[in-house]
Amino acid sequence: MLQRLSIRDFVIVDHLEMEFSAGFGALTGETGAGKSILIDALALALGERADPGVVRGGREKADVCAIFDLAHLPEVRAWLAEQDFAAEEELLLRRVVEAGGRSRAYLNGSPASVQQLRAVGEFLVDIHGQHAHQSLLRAEAQRALLDGHGQSTALAQEVAAAWKAYQHLSRTLATAEAGSAASLQERDMLSWQIRELEELDFRAGEWPELEAEQRRLAHAAGLLEGAQHILAALTEGEGACENLLAGVRERLEDMAALDAALAGGLDSLASAQAEISEIISLMRRYADRVELDPERLREVETRQDAILNLARKHRVEAAMLPECLARLRQRFSELERSADVETLRAEMEAARNAYSMRAAQLSAKRAQTASALSAAVSEKMRQLSLASGRFSVALLPLRDGAEGSANGAEQVEFRISGLADDEARPLSKVASGGELSRISLALQVVASQAAAVPTLIFDEVDVGIGGGVAEIVGRLLRQLGKTRQVLCVTHLPQVAARADWHWQVSKTARAGVIESRIQVLSDDLRVEEIARMLGGVELTATTRQHARELLQTL
Repeated sequence: MLQRLSIRDFVIVDHLEMEFSAGFGALTGETGAGKSILIDALALALGERADPGVVRGGREKADVCAIFDLAHLPEVRAWLAEQDFAAEEELLLRRVVEAGGRSRAYLNGSPASVQQLRAVGEFLVDIHGQHAHQSLLRAEAQRALLDGHGQSTALAQEVAAAWKAYQHLSRTLATAEAGSAASLQERDMLSWQIRELEELDFRAGEWPELEAEQRRLAHAAGLLEGAQHILAALTEGEGACENLLAGVRERLEDMAALDAALAGGLDSLASAQAEISEIISLMRRYADRVELDPERLREVETRQDAILNLARKHRVEAAMLPECLARLRQRFSELERSADVETLRAEMEAARNAYSMRAAQLSAKRAQTASALSAAVSEKMRQLSLASGRFSVALLPLRDGAEGSANGAEQVEFRISGLADDEARPLSKVASGGELSRISLALQVVASQAAAVPTLIFDEVDVGIGGGVAEIVGRLLRQLGKTRQVLCVTHLPQVAARADWHWQVSKTARAGVIESRIQVLSDDLRVEEIARMLGGVELTATTRQHARELLQTL
């Protein structure tokens, strides 16, 4: 579960340190105080898109850290180990966003990608935003919720991949059956290009070797003359370096005999003589090895010209010719394979069968999940004063008689009956705004109960709900908090009163700068906050008594 959240210089938050408890927690406060900003900060740590606009005005960067307890999440520790991160019983997620737009991410102190934050975040937290009901009107959101509830997301991804493979082979087969003249012409050209490169027999790493050899052969005379000049300067005549050092050594030995302070100079001189001796040996060996070989130079330069001509023809660097040959061979192989219509047709049929098998598995899973989800959501709707409404998940044939799609062999449509009339109609055409909010909440509660994510966050999903329904919402969230960690940003006193723990967010001005603050409410302060939510600015004994009654009625 989520243990701590640290936020620094994020929007109107200067610095907040929050420690979370198990169970159901409520987060309340005046509009604009920064309640949802805290959820946005957590979402950033979980891999949401970074916007430089979140950096507090006048500051260089925003910094968000979230710490999770992994004691009962072995699958998360296994994922961390697979990704080469420290797999401990605590997980630290950190996100830094600079005012200039740069974003950095860390997992347990090690640099990570945003994709890795997002991947591990899916194990840890499920955030339901206040506009979640709007997304429920989209077909893709309905399909994703159904597959997620039935733990079929991985199977749906396999179906999409199988459809992609099948479609690719279908297009390839269509091209092959058309007997494209352009394809035949390309094969002939590739065959000639491959043969030309193979005859060149150019191996990887050969080009720098040729360049080095050409430089050495082209300057052989100068290299030999240079070696001989160095040898003469070091060894020949009375002024030779070797002779000069020998004379210096003899004189220094006489001086050291008179003053021991000069003895150290003898060691340095001996080292210099050894170095000079090594240089002389090197030059002698080199002068013996250097050859004047104009014939070999011509061979090397001819080889270079042949390589460069082909490199220019294929518009690549000389050293890239082996990779160019590999690409041409791969393309030729693809064209040859596409020319074999019978083999290609068999591969396409195998791909079609693989898709059909996976799509049928997904359809069966969806049908089973749709039945269970329909019953569970309908029951929750009755608890939320939508007793006449019935929720159902319809699995419909694809449009235009299509044999399949990347999303499976059917369309998913959420339907409601019993509100306007008894006919089941699409969710988007039946429910009003308030009804849609309650249906969304019912869906989210049911889906959350089936999921394995330990922390659930509801960000003002109770908009449009009030009265007795609000009390039921509070009870549902409290019940959910018995098995999960639940945090709800709410403006309803009936919901906040059911929480196991309660935070209040407030907005203050300091030196003309707006800041967001948070405090854990004691029992007395909690009465004041619930009373404020009930009665507004002017608190009375009546509203305080009503607040106490709400808190005592569990």
